[in-house]
Amino acid sequence: MDVPYTVNLLIGAIVAIAVGYYIIKGYSATGVLLIGGLLLLLISISLGRPILAEKASTGFLLTDVFEFMKTLLSNRAADLGMMIMILCGFAAYMTHIGANDMVVKLASHPLKYINSPYILMIAAYFVACLMSLAVSSATGLGVLLMATLFPLMVNVGISRGAATAICASPAAIILSPTSGDVIVAAEASKMGGDKLIEFAFHTTLPISIIAIIAIAITHFFWQRYLDKKENVVSERLDVSQIKTHAPVAYAILPFLPIIGVLIFSGKISLPFTNEQGVAHVIPNLNIITIIIICMVLTAIIEFLRTFSAKKMFAGLDSAYQAMGDAFVTVVMLLVAAGIFAQGLSSIGFIAGLIQLAESSGGGALIMMLVLVVITMLAAMATGSGNAPFYAFVEFIPKLADQMGINPAYLVIPMLQASNIGRSMSPVSGVVVATSGMAKISPFEVVKRTSVPMIVGMIVVIIASHLKVPLNL
Repeated sequence: MDVPYTVNLLIGAIVAIAVGYYIIKGYSATGVLLIGGLLLLLISISLGRPILAEKASTGFLLTDVFEFMKTLLSNRAADLGMMIMILCGFAAYMTHIGANDMVVKLASHPLKYINSPYILMIAAYFVACLMSLAVSSATGLGVLLMATLFPLMVNVGISRGAATAICASPAAIILSPTSGDVIVAAEASKMGGDKLIEFAFHTTLPISIIAIIAIAITHFFWQRYLDKKENVVSERLDVSQIKTHAPVAYAILPFLPIIGVLIFSGKISLPFTNEQGVAHVIPNLNIITIIIICMVLTAIIEFLRTFSAKKMFAGLDSAYQAMGDAFVTVVMLLVAAGIFAQGLSSIGFIAGLIQLAESSGGGALIMMLVLVVITMLAAMATGSGNAPFYAFVEFIPKLADQMGINPAYLVIPMLQASNIGRSMSPVSGVVVATSGMAKISPFEVVKRTSVPMIVGMIVVIIASHLKVPLNL
């Protein structure tokens, strides 16, 4: 059945708004995305539109829906899902053994010697961004910062609102090249696997660094402006000392995956040759393999430190538990988001977006801006950085192919927009947690983070437009 593209857009928009509404109301994001996707797929087959390619079809449109679900679950759980699960397990292991606490302890110590409150605030922000490499959870990082750097910042004269904004915003820009979101973005940009390092380090990381610098500068002027405007009186608190039994050397452990990715890139030659005079090259290892090596190495170090197999196994159990939790919270969310994205694609939402962008006369740039705005608003409404990005990134490869452009041109701004939007959401975990610990309103935190986040998003858009090739 031939339906105008405006109707396709309207159907997709109505379902997307309904999905956002129910997520805001506290319903499971996974469940809501799954139901929304199934509804779109059922509408699609009622219009006679295929769900699967002809060679993969079961022969009936209705059973094709469930065949697609099976295929998507198999793919997500086997490769990408396993990568995300083991990354989450490693992060939990680092927390269990106290390595993440040691990173925070060492990073926060030099900040005591900076006299200017607002310079200290920016220094703390940079340190917090570096700590996001070790602590992948935005809420977890925010809580950790509130327990450590927040008292330090308030003690030197930074207002509670400004200090809370710093603690709530470092995860707004993805800095870690090994984060799950970066891996998903690389896959969508057709730069996964062997090209992951190029995507993470050469394309995404420079844009992230530029945005972080812009956010830091904006924080300096915006927080100082609000403090003066509101005539905020600074408080003085004692800096609480971090208590951890981990040795100082453990601070390097959370960064082992990043070091491993750099070493096992297949591009480093050893300083000796074989019998034929050919230089040995360090092998190119998959990131899952690298994480397994890191976990085994850490377990050996833990055993040598404690001489207790029981404690070593308990630490590994915490990693396994986190992997299971990641399957429930992230991998199944990816599956549900994939079904939702397929529903939007089948209903003609992608084709409608393309026609809308083309009718706007701006082509790729307009499409990028539309996707950024949609993703950021969805993140602000839902309080999640993952759900909006995972929901829309699924159809980016198809969208890019149909428009004849580089998918990374669309993916990278979306990747940052989802996390930036989360830092401006009064219902996000990181904002709610940090505001609660600071005993201020979540809307006060959002007011403090909004302008730096908007500036950061503008910088990401400009940097992506200038740095990421429009065509492959």
